[in-house]
Amino acid sequence: MFKILAVVVASISIGASAVPALSQGNDPYIFDLDSPQLDVRASLGDNTDNEFLKYGYPGPVSDFLLRSRYATSFNRALRNPNWVAEHLTLANLNGTADRSNADFKEDKDIPVMFRAHLKDYYRSGFDRGHMCPAADAKKDDQAMKETFLLTNMTPQVGVGFNRNYWAYLEAFVRDLTKSFDDVYCISGPLYLPVQEDGKWYVKYQVIGNPPNVAVPTHFFKVVLVKQGSDFSLGAFALPNKAIDNSTPLTDFDVPVETVEKAAGLVFFDKLERTSVTP
Repeated sequence: MFKILAVVVASISIGASAVPALSQGNDPYIFDLDSPQLDVRASLGDNTDNEFLKYGYPGPVSDFLLRSRYATSFNRALRNPNWVAEHLTLANLNGTADRSNADFKEDKDIPVMFRAHLKDYYRSGFDRGHMCPAADAKKDDQAMKETFLLTNMTPQVGVGFNRNYWAYLEAFVRDLTKSFDDVYCISGPLYLPVQEDGKWYVKYQVIGNPPNVAVPTHFFKVVLVKQGSDFSLGAFALPNKAIDNSTPLTDFDVPVETVEKAAGLVFFDKLERTSVTP
């Protein structure tokens, strides 16, 4: 039987001068995994062989792309990844590849009409924000270059977020490999509602001319760590805006189920786990 140890996030800042920490704590909450996750692995199979789809299945299509250091699912409507998954260890983070040798590139594995384009980001006011960080792919030049494909990018606020707090969070996840055998991280965008005049709306900017790439309102990271036969699980959701470096990471700690509901995803469903109340 698997056990999941509740993640304890230290209430300290994550800024450049701070050392964030994720640990099991001295007295971790331990949940017995009594009930399995619902099986979410399903495919169309032969279900398209019917009179209604006689001349084709319209979609949606989520392009699955497997790279050297990550896997991703790409959303053709929003021109952003649905998620990007990584497996980090002390060993596979080693390498000497230099990001200065890599250039941002459009991903030719995506049809042109559904592709994010370099021109979409030009003078948009947003950074091309990595979901799998370049620093996680120092293995070799090919792995490094793959992190600069636009299928691994989404528009992020630059100063105060992509270049600061988000980058510190990425480093925080890498540092977990010093305490755990394996670190599995899934990152991606969220498009969350805001309340106006007593009503809820989902609003997000779209960049490009003509408009092409959606600008997420938030981003998530779901982190599973393994030490021996024990697993710890945690999730974070951050707004796509400048965040003061002194803000504790605990401010963005959310139940995994909260991210799942917002994103329409289920994480690590091959592991059994108990429900966590949002």
